[in-house]
Amino acid sequence: MKALIPVEIIEKKILMIRGEKVILDADLAELYGVEVKHLKRQVRRNINRFPVDFMIQLSKEEYESLRRHFGTLKRGEHSKKIGFQREKDE
Repeated sequence: MKALIPVEIIEKKILMIRGEKVILDADLAELYGVEVKHLKRQVRRNINRFPVDFMIQLSKEEYESLRRHFGTLKRGEHSKKIGFQREKDE
């Protein structure tokens, strides 16, 4: 069994975007101990299991602001895409 993650570590990963508390995909993957691409693959495969407000899509300006804030993004660790597409319910 994995040890619990201290609340302080999780709190440091929470950002405020549009007045909402969010955790970036790379940070969430790190908390779960998986690669970002695997986390995203599972979300895509199970997209309808998540509430609509579970994910947000960053605007180009928000994405660029985060890039400036964090410096150069490491290749393979950060998304080139801005978000997921949710299939419309029929």
